[in-house]
Amino acid sequence: MAEGGGPPEPKVQKSQVSSDLKKELKKGDTWYLVDAKWFKQWKKYVGYDSWDMYGMGDQATFPGPIDNSALYKDPQTPDCQHLKEHLIDELDYMLLPTEAWDKLVSWYGMVNGQQPIARKVVEHGMFVKHCKVEVYLMELKLCQNDNLDNCVSQQFSKADTIDYIEKEMRKLFAIGEDKETRVWNKYMSNTYEHLNKPENTVQDAGLYQGQILVIEQQNEDGTWPRGNVTNKSSSSARNMEMGTYSAPATRSGEDNEENENDAASSNEPTPTIGTPKSSPYINSYSSTYDYTSERGRGQVQPGLCGLSNLGNTCFMNSALQCLSNVAVLTRYFLENHYQEELNSDNPLGMKGEIAKTYAELIKQIWSGKYSYTIPRNFKTAVGRFAPQFSGYQQQDSHELLAFLLDGLHEDLNRIRKKPYVELRDADGRPDEEVAEEAWKNHRLRNDSIIVDTFHGLFKSTLVCPECSKISITFDPFCYLSLPLPIKKERYIEVVLIRMDPAAKPMQYKLCVPKMGTVQDLCEALSRLTKISPDKMVVTDVYNHRFHKVFAPDEGLSHILDRDDIYVYEVPVNTCDDPDTLILPVYMRERKVRQNPSYNYNNVSTVLFGTPLLVPIPRKNTTYEDLYRIMLQKMSRYIQEPDSGDEWYVEEIKNCVKDGVIGDDDMKNDNIDGEAESEEDSQGNDSLMNDNSMSDDDVNCDNRPHRMFTFHLVNSYGSAEIEHIRDDDRPIKFTNRSYLALDWDPKAKEKYYDEKQAEELDVDETVNATPMRKRQVISLKDCIQLFLVKEKLGADDPWYCPRCKKHQQATKKFDLWSLPKILVIHLKRFSYNRYWRDKLDTMVEFPTRDLDMSEFIINDGHGYATYDLIGVSNHYGGMGGGHYTAYGKSREDGQWYYYDDSSVSPASEDQCVSKAAYVLFYELKGSRCERSEKQTAQANRKSAAATQSSANCTDCDNGTTSSGEDDSMEIN
Repeated sequence: MAEGGGPPEPKVQKSQVSSDLKKELKKGDTWYLVDAKWFKQWKKYVGYDSWDMYGMGDQATFPGPIDNSALYKDPQTPDCQHLKEHLIDELDYMLLPTEAWDKLVSWYGMVNGQQPIARKVVEHGMFVKHCKVEVYLMELKLCQNDNLDNCVSQQFSKADTIDYIEKEMRKLFAIGEDKETRVWNKYMSNTYEHLNKPENTVQDAGLYQGQILVIEQQNEDGTWPRGNVTNKSSSSARNMEMGTYSAPATRSGEDNEENENDAASSNEPTPTIGTPKSSPYINSYSSTYDYTSERGRGQVQPGLCGLSNLGNTCFMNSALQCLSNVAVLTRYFLENHYQEELNSDNPLGMKGEIAKTYAELIKQIWSGKYSYTIPRNFKTAVGRFAPQFSGYQQQDSHELLAFLLDGLHEDLNRIRKKPYVELRDADGRPDEEVAEEAWKNHRLRNDSIIVDTFHGLFKSTLVCPECSKISITFDPFCYLSLPLPIKKERYIEVVLIRMDPAAKPMQYKLCVPKMGTVQDLCEALSRLTKISPDKMVVTDVYNHRFHKVFAPDEGLSHILDRDDIYVYEVPVNTCDDPDTLILPVYMRERKVRQNPSYNYNNVSTVLFGTPLLVPIPRKNTTYEDLYRIMLQKMSRYIQEPDSGDEWYVEEIKNCVKDGVIGDDDMKNDNIDGEAESEEDSQGNDSLMNDNSMSDDDVNCDNRPHRMFTFHLVNSYGSAEIEHIRDDDRPIKFTNRSYLALDWDPKAKEKYYDEKQAEELDVDETVNATPMRKRQVISLKDCIQLFLVKEKLGADDPWYCPRCKKHQQATKKFDLWSLPKILVIHLKRFSYNRYWRDKLDTMVEFPTRDLDMSEFIINDGHGYATYDLIGVSNHYGGMGGGHYTAYGKSREDGQWYYYDDSSVSPASEDQCVSKAAYVLFYELKGSRCERSEKQTAQANRKSAAATQSSANCTDCDNGTTSSGEDDSMEIN
């Protein structure tokens, strides 16, 4: 340890903490969040990165106490349970294991009043397991059975058990230890699930954000207000006072262990199920126990069964309802053809679980017994194999659909052993030959009902810009993701600081290209202010300091909506100007705190106000010159003392009483608040001996009575580089100098008008409603844009086999063959690390007779006209909103609207809206009208032929093209 019990030497700190950071995540361990900016400053102080060793051990880079105020939802009342929303790992915070956290706290301490942000490591998935730190806790609503309207919100970890929650609820509602209790999960107004496994965690129980939990107390006579729960040994029928509840049978020969004792309970008895309405696709399908209540039972048309929202699962419900209305796939599962083709041993599959749980759900939907059902088993199965869907956060219906189609394909792949297939480039061969070869190779490894129904073929053409090498390949696809041909714009609010000291700051709202640069922002502001764009400096101001200064060519994607963007008018915008230097200036107030234990005063500084960019002469600027320049720059909101105003007299008395506040005192104290990274102290080091003040320069009798003094500081104002001497010698600055104006507290109180300083004018653009041009585009516009030749991005180059290097080639897609069911995904969502957005533009698409033949380059393709059968809708913006679906029933040919558990009739015209996100089209004609018997025969024929090909050493043209399903059946 260092002398005095402080932190160890920086090298020792680096060694110890870096070793701790190598620790792997382990379920149940505790990790801690630390502000990324503080951690970055600590890394600089200890020389953590080999390329950033300059400030190692330098007092200017000392991080100070750990400050997590930037992470709390309310920094004034820091609560470790409530964090800001949308924090990003490694951008906003760092995760530290307990060992590393304990070391840093023992060395640096924490800012007073803050609590450690401790989080548990939880495990996701069942077969595909991975651990992650649970940064955001889950908020549950707790209430008593006899007072359901009085809910109390409390946060829990996903690793907390039901037993722990029950104990917390007993404490919360002051339930005595002699009382027996049990906890219920409330889904809807009349649907409950008994949480009867106390050892289960919140994650195991499938609880979600905002879930209502009800605690029930046993009656004095030993009965329960909600009635007794049927156990496994009792009859599946439960007699109640006003009726009988009959549970659907489980699958033959199976115990539905997951659902035992979890029967839905209701405040009112549930009547016996009536005879379901008949369906041409349904004979008698058994189903596992579902959690339906009175509203979920009765005679309904098969297929018109809603899906309960388990907590932000509307995205899943929307995709499932669309897929349910794909008749050829639904018949395949209803008639149990999937059982013959389950491939549980496929290493790329999901052990058959996705196919089985999907089949179970489809049978419930099409049984005609339920007006809605709860897809709990399906949700759980998906979470096992796709951890991104295991929680209860809002997700994307298209991403879920893509996973489901791939999962069903691999679970039902008729190819048991995939052969090795060597891919060949076209090399000048005819497209027909190359396409046939590509499709045959695809079917050698992929043969399922999903391939039969959903797969088509692209032609992909790449051209090298240097050697003109042309590479042509044919690739299968399962859906088309189409861009929207619209001009993408966004609005950014900025505050303009003019050079004129009398001008108040002005707030503007600028319309800029979403993928534009800072130069575009300056040009937009120039059109409103007539200030030349090259006379502007764009900055991000955070906590009274410059968090970032943007270069003109920097992308606007780096600017978040929550950032405070200040644009400064400057006379020159270059570091090379020989006469003028643009000097960044911070306002700080000196704070003197007495420390009676050690009999000395602790001096610190606090940032306040808006930072300035002040032009000064590069040469021959004295202390007095600089002082006058700053007074003039702040003349709008400060008042100079009168010549006879002796505001400093009290200060002199304090100075005599307590001793001089020397430069060393100032240097060793960090600014209150968070410490930031320092990247520019190097430019100030050469000035230390030229500008700095010696001990003889500071005394109470001869120092000028100025309202503020000057210090050179680091780029965040958190550490002082040197104190500038008040004499007649010119001050030397560099292009990396930052200046702090350290205000005397009494001078600031008397002469600095904070209200006037913070005032700003608001331009009419801020309150004006943006003029939204009504832009209506057609689906064919999107298809045409998709087929346009484009240049690959710099981060996505193509390796040219002729040039032997990566090239930004031009790429073009063409449609060669289309499937029976054409899924079209409209790319409405745009996002990256810095921003997210959604396009609500209206896309007009036909509900009947979509003719795709004009886009197909294969002359022998044949019929390609489609009718719409389903639409997945999304309402709202990024990170939220709501998903619904439209579906055309094969039972009566009518359209229906699916909104979670609700199903209602709809018109055909309603399907076309600006909420449309994923479209499902069905090929018209006899190919989709074949009986399932014919389909099954074709599938078996395809399986036999393809498997035979897989076992052959040399595959000839007859092995995969002898049957209709194998030889480009999708034409």
